[in-house]
Amino acid sequence: MPPTEPPTTLGEQLLLLSLDDESGTAKEQAKVALAVSAASLVELALAGRIDVTDDRVTVVDATPPGEPALDAALAAVAGRDRPGRTGDWINRLRTDAVARARAGLLEKGLVREERRKVLGLFPARRYPEADGSVEAAVRQRLDAVVLRGSVTPDERTASLVALLHGAKLHRLAFPDADVRRVEAAMESVAHGRWSATAVRHVVRAAESALTATVAATVATNLAAGG
Repeated sequence: MPPTEPPTTLGEQLLLLSLDDESGTAKEQAKVALAVSAASLVELALAGRIDVTDDRVTVVDATPPGEPALDAALAAVAGRDRPGRTGDWINRLRTDAVARARAGLLEKGLVREERRKVLGLFPARRYPEADGSVEAAVRQRLDAVVLRGSVTPDERTASLVALLHGAKLHRLAFPDADVRRVEAAMESVAHGRWSATAVRHVVRAAESALTATVAATVATNLAAGG
């Protein structure tokens, strides 16, 4: 029997993939934060709440989807008088999106919070795995779609692949697989005709914005360190 998978948002799934199961330490934090933020826009597109035209995010239905993280993201986008670019929204929503994804994992009992002090002085929080069933199911879906190609992806799985690909998080999903093979397979899935045109527009815009933002962040970090 395949692992069961209770409902989770794309942002929660991305965060689960980034957390070390035992220590709760987050990997690739900067990239994951951007991907989680972009995921909120993709979820709103899947729910028929937003669209992207010429890289401008517009609200087409302001009705709250009923998921706290998505309700907050939609309210933020709807509260702007003028449409903003996809990349701008990814940056604006980043902190709140990560916090809400983390809260969702805690509420659903998938991780637990551990508080400690680094060097006996600085407070730190870690989120070790409490229930591994969802992450196992997510990884199984990704393996079937990306590596084995044995399953045709649904909208949400293809969206997750596109977000991982855009944020350059290939190793997060497949730490032991050949990177070039994974990149090629993810690109094929991300750019396939797996959804309605409007949703694909948002996913492609989010993917492009992620790629550009991640590249800019890496360049800034290199400049600061060098």
